[in-house]
Amino acid sequence: MNDLLERLRTGLPAEALISDPDVMASYARDTAGFCDAGAPAAVVLPRTTEQVQHVMRTATALRTPVVPQGARTGLSGAANAVDGCIVLSLTKMDRILEISPVDRIAVVEPGVVNAVLSRAAADQGLYYPPDPSSWETCTIGGNIGTAAGGLCCVKYGVTAEYVLGLEVVLADGRLLTTGRRTAKGVAGYDLTRLFVGSEGSLGVVVKAVLALKPAPPRQLALAAEFSSAAAACDAICAIMERGHTPSLLELMDRTTIRAVNAMAQMGLPETTEALLLAAFDTADPAADLAAVGELCAAAGATEIVPAEDEAESELLLQARRLSLTALETVKSATMIDDVCVPRSKLGAMLEGTAAIAEKHDLTIGVCAHAGDGNTHPVVCFDHADPEESRRARESFDEIMALGLELGGTITGEHGVGVLKKEWLARELGPVGVEMQRGVKQAFDPLGLLNPGKLF
Repeated sequence: MNDLLERLRTGLPAEALISDPDVMASYARDTAGFCDAGAPAAVVLPRTTEQVQHVMRTATALRTPVVPQGARTGLSGAANAVDGCIVLSLTKMDRILEISPVDRIAVVEPGVVNAVLSRAAADQGLYYPPDPSSWETCTIGGNIGTAAGGLCCVKYGVTAEYVLGLEVVLADGRLLTTGRRTAKGVAGYDLTRLFVGSEGSLGVVVKAVLALKPAPPRQLALAAEFSSAAAACDAICAIMERGHTPSLLELMDRTTIRAVNAMAQMGLPETTEALLLAAFDTADPAADLAAVGELCAAAGATEIVPAEDEAESELLLQARRLSLTALETVKSATMIDDVCVPRSKLGAMLEGTAAIAEKHDLTIGVCAHAGDGNTHPVVCFDHADPEESRRARESFDEIMALGLELGGTITGEHGVGVLKKEWLARELGPVGVEMQRGVKQAFDPLGLLNPGKLF
């Protein structure tokens, strides 16, 4: 370890290297439960690409594993340390290098916080759409590593659709440039997309070229109450089938509604079984909301409340933004699933999840990016109760199995990390796993980057 620290010091300023065990412990894991984390040998907070290259060259020379990290807001254990590793935290590389209204791009370092970029783009009349729930704290590098999503993905898509080009430090310290700054470009294999969602297992992103959009009009929202989750899902299918393009289409079940009320006293209707939230940022959002309201009524909505202005819209949407935080207050621990199914199977997913909750005698609240079919069943349990913890883990696995049975995927936006690695193999199949391991071998032949994740 002394040799490792000495070699690192030769290319780093003193403040960039942490070796105090107590401080390093704070960098050991992200926010996922049921995921093991090791003790790092060093934590490095670089500020330049050259410092990242120095770390990777040192790691290669000494065969030391490296775990890249962002803000550690992830939910799959992808940023968890392994014993004896170098934790490479990119949070100090936080400069917005360029915003171009003409080219509609931003060039940023990986430690830029999502909300900071969004506000800087807005100042230029532009819009960076990906908006994870942790957007006030999560970083662009972490968003790229996990292919993060958010509330607006139903209309604008996920992080992968906004990453045009990257600069990446490879495992041996070489610097690779991928992609482009242009609106179009198809030269060679799409290595940029390969890095998006790779969870730091192929290289360390040190710069990103991101696509921006013109700022849309302010959105208006609508809330619709339903007496069953199935009726709400019927409304969702009707909205999408009729060709509507909401900027947001979100669902909260009864358990989630009650949790939000208990935490924030928002006065949501606790007698309803499902609350659907829709929003439009079109030229005439009121007309779009009226059309969606009619579809909700036809599906059996018991009450429909369209917002009159932006302030009312924000009040309606605040309940959805509080969902995960509120469910965390139900019990001492939560496991947040991230199963995405075809929209047509959304009703079956919610019904199956409710049956799993009843089978295991657990509280499982569901909030969902309904327009994408991306559900977040949140298993609430007492972590001090071994039996309840066991049932929680079993229910989590059964929910993922249900998603695959319905033609879905084990993760729509949170990633695989440690939490879902065995399920990744089930989803991909043996040939898929073999090919992905071949890609890993090509980029990281010594297996130093984020070992133990994904596969």
